[in-house]
Amino acid sequence: MRPLPLAVFEGLVADALDQVPPDLLALMDNVVVLVEDRNADEPDLLGLYEGYALTERGWEYGGALPDRIMVYREAICDICSTAEEVVEEVTITVVHEIAHHFGIDDDRLHELGWA
Repeated sequence: MRPLPLAVFEGLVADALDQVPPDLLALMDNVVVLVEDRNADEPDLLGLYEGYALTERGWEYGGALPDRIMVYREAICDICSTAEEVVEEVTITVVHEIAHHFGIDDDRLHELGWA
């Protein structure tokens, strides 16, 4: 499907964040969620977490730049046939990358059904 307009896609990401339990969102620390068109190194990548998971932060973490969760608009739209599929994939991608922020790796996400 053709990429959704940026503003529409950003709204879907915001909606996905609204579905995350507030208690869990409150535990997210020093992280920003961004929408980009594609990852330059891996154009088919749907999302990416860059930073230090909460489980890896120690005393030396202070003053670090915010971690980043990127959600790739064009890559997600490429694999979807309908707007409904885009909504579902955005939600899965956002949850997947938030899980990395909490130190949950890909193997565990697969076990939990969030691959």
